[in-house]
Amino acid sequence: MSVSIKLILKNKIRNDGTYPIMLRVIKDRRVKMFSTGINCLENDWDGEKLKKTHSNHLKRNLILSNFKNKALKIIDDFVSDDIDFSLEDFSDRFIGDKNQIKINVYDFFKSRIVLMETSGRTGNARSYKDTFNSFFTFCKDKELTFRKLNVSLLENYEAYLRSRNNQDSGIAFRMRTIRAIYNAAIRNGVVKKEFYPFDKYKISKLKGKGIKRALSREEVKKILDVDVSERPDLIEAKNFFKFSYFTRGLNFIDLMKMKKENIQGDTITYIRSKTKGRFVIKILPPVQEVLDYYANNDNGTDYVFPILLKNKLTPKQIENRKHKALRKFNKDLKELASLAGVDKNVTSYVIRHSFATNLKQLGVSTDLISVSMGHSSLEVTKNYLKEFENEVIDEANEKLLKF
Repeated sequence: MSVSIKLILKNKIRNDGTYPIMLRVIKDRRVKMFSTGINCLENDWDGEKLKKTHSNHLKRNLILSNFKNKALKIIDDFVSDDIDFSLEDFSDRFIGDKNQIKINVYDFFKSRIVLMETSGRTGNARSYKDTFNSFFTFCKDKELTFRKLNVSLLENYEAYLRSRNNQDSGIAFRMRTIRAIYNAAIRNGVVKKEFYPFDKYKISKLKGKGIKRALSREEVKKILDVDVSERPDLIEAKNFFKFSYFTRGLNFIDLMKMKKENIQGDTITYIRSKTKGRFVIKILPPVQEVLDYYANNDNGTDYVFPILLKNKLTPKQIENRKHKALRKFNKDLKELASLAGVDKNVTSYVIRHSFATNLKQLGVSTDLISVSMGHSSLEVTKNYLKEFENEVIDEANEKLLKF
């Protein structure tokens, strides 16, 4: 019996310049590849492990080692049972079938959170961990398999969330997280597509019940006209509101991480944290007002705004700071709206939603709004940008100045 197992880089470069790390199994001159779900730069790879040059080499090498050890254990089990197995037999046990050593939802979910943390995606990791804790408070079965994560269980989980006064938007968020985990399990061969429950359990049914109340252009103007000369505690909130609204509904995390080097002449160029899409935005007069204010009140860091007070913070430190700063921003926005006589629950998300809604009301196409906000995947966004040049988007953005 001739069997070879090795961790290798797949000879196919990804858009971000990294290569997928695969487990290669060779038996009787036949080859089968299994995705580990981890990618790296070619220079960070050393045989069957990541070099110390990789920022998360310790944790990721542990994941890779466990991945390979699982395969070796399956081989050992076959040998111990004196079974002359095929690659299909190995695959069944490794990625999931009737004889598989099952990868349960609990362990797979946790492994995805670890991957996010080690890759610096601390915001996503926090959100996934929140859903993980909620779901397994409801479902006590840590051995739950993906096959048993069915429509009935999802409906029971929805009922559980409703009994704890969760609104539709919150329920939809948790369900989308679970759906993402299920899709990752399918991609990694943990479960077959035929068991996918979200073809029947429709998350879309949760949309529209919790109505998102975007601000009208008149309400935006009221907030921008609020005199905060006697409320210095609200100056930041008003500045952030103005900057976000007139920069295509800029996310708070991207506002917080905005560096002075991102300001180039009359444009702002940045990479969106969520989608990694590149944006070039024309600086409108209200945005310039905010930039001038902070240029005259330099915080001594590389950042435009005095939120991150030190350079070279770790992803975890940035995430912790974002959590606290965003909570204060949303609290101050409510106070600002109250002073403006706007009876709506204004949050950082409402600013973004208002930008999109108001452009739509001005007759701007949905496709153009999608591009301007980076709603699509990076690939789709690139395709949109072939049709719509930045000048066209900026021209549409300037319509917001006409109250």
